[in-house]
Amino acid sequence: MPVRNAEVAEILNRTAEFLEIEGANPFRVRAYRNAARTVSALPQSLASMIEAGDDLSALPAIGEDLAEKIATIVETGHLPLLDDIEKHLPPGLARLLDVPGLGPKRVRVLHDELGIDDLDKLIAAAKAGRLRRLPGFAAKTEANILRAAQTRGVEERRTKLAEAEQIADPLVRYLAETRGVKKVIVAGSFRRRQETVGDLDILVSCTQDAPAVDRFVAYEDVAEVTSKGPTRSTVILRNGLQVDLRVVPEVSYGAALHYFTGSKAHNIAVRRIAVAKGLKLNEYGIFKGEKRIAGRSETEVFARVGLPYIEPELRQDRGEIEAARKGRLPKLVALADLRGDLHTHSTASDGRASIAEMAAAARERGHSYIAITDHSKRVTIAHGLDAKRLARQLDQIDRLNAHLRGIRVLKGCEVDILGDGKLDLPASILRELDIVVGAIHSKFDMPRAKQTERIIRAMDNPRFNILAHPTGRLIGERAPYDIDMERLLKAARERGCYLEANAQPDRLDLNGAHCRMAKEIGVKLALSTDAHSTADLDLLRFAVDQARRGWIEPGDVLNARPLRDLMKLLKRS
Repeated sequence: MPVRNAEVAEILNRTAEFLEIEGANPFRVRAYRNAARTVSALPQSLASMIEAGDDLSALPAIGEDLAEKIATIVETGHLPLLDDIEKHLPPGLARLLDVPGLGPKRVRVLHDELGIDDLDKLIAAAKAGRLRRLPGFAAKTEANILRAAQTRGVEERRTKLAEAEQIADPLVRYLAETRGVKKVIVAGSFRRRQETVGDLDILVSCTQDAPAVDRFVAYEDVAEVTSKGPTRSTVILRNGLQVDLRVVPEVSYGAALHYFTGSKAHNIAVRRIAVAKGLKLNEYGIFKGEKRIAGRSETEVFARVGLPYIEPELRQDRGEIEAARKGRLPKLVALADLRGDLHTHSTASDGRASIAEMAAAARERGHSYIAITDHSKRVTIAHGLDAKRLARQLDQIDRLNAHLRGIRVLKGCEVDILGDGKLDLPASILRELDIVVGAIHSKFDMPRAKQTERIIRAMDNPRFNILAHPTGRLIGERAPYDIDMERLLKAARERGCYLEANAQPDRLDLNGAHCRMAKEIGVKLALSTDAHSTADLDLLRFAVDQARRGWIEPGDVLNARPLRDLMKLLKRS
């Protein structure tokens, strides 16, 4: 089985983490992280690129040395450099890196200052209150780390949505090529586009003699077959993900799809409606007595209980049933509704494509505008721009716009929000920008009230437009910082500011609940990629997923507007 892109990216990221623990040159560490990011965003598999003879060193952020290392990983599943590092580092350090809230810098401090090199020592030190005495660790940080360390391995294993896609898509294509197979779809939390999935539920409709089950268990990525039957089989893939296959007759396909898509709470609510009508609803169909009266399609199932079709992303039993009954379901935003991207980076900071290349790639994707928002000077690791460098970039964008056709490049910056709420650049340069995207990259552990005040103070600046990745979380790696989201959204509404739904698979920030809160309070969202390469522009669909789970419609989205309307919204009165 070829090594998947996600596995290559994991090895590159782990190498960067171990190098950082060792105190390696920050630029070397960053090179591995950038390479991992490039690999994660590739639309095609590295294995197929290597087989076709493609030059990997031509990819963004990947030179000849890293191209050779990536080829080695794809061919062997290992990187000798990482294997060598793991030999002389305490084995327990790798486990510490898997504790949410502990990155390489903190692990290094724990090891150097307290001699902590495994999970047991970490828990003991945290219980003794020794962590809070270290620089960068507070009492709350210590408590969060202790809780995460104690529950590590107890909680259900979850796979990030983007990684699940990389696993599910080729498996679906593989099954669809089976003789006699008519339909293949992944249901469950994957279809509801949740941020992480516990397992994959695949439904297949096929002819009676189709070898769907045999082909499924023979898939090259299967590590273990835990059950095999004529209509249901379960396997564990090489990466530990469980996949269930169910063979469903066409007459029941819609009912089964509804049942296995969930959520459980939604299904129970719909089933109660059916019972009230004297009907029975299950995965085989809707029955009146012993007679099946519906089940071929989900639309048919919903109609039989007196409801219009409800999109999978809404099926949480959080008001969608009542809205459907009253004819008030939202017309959810779709990828095709978006006119541009309002948060992207170029080679001027930590991006891997020029402004012209980013603009051309955005135009190819049908965008009519793209905002270049490189980091401000505070983010030194990302080679952030000071006022002079930013001014030169604005001149460059003006020259580019003078001859560009079909797309407009907006002059922007991802400006750091400092600890006191001030912005990282002076008003004189901020006035020259079309868009200011504010972001927090430090002091994540401020108390709730102070963190909220910090952001609101930044919004008080009349040049502030959009709050990027508003809670700062990294899924499974860093918890959101503590803020009063309701207060923050009300402050944004009062000041004419907006919040971002960030599409980066590790962030997906805002989450669905906060997207819905923004809609209810009346704050528009920017669905943005935070792209650092041209390939990253394709991640926009993940921001759309988050928005749809939050009941967001096109009218709720900044970048669903034409350029002229967008520019009016960005000019604060």
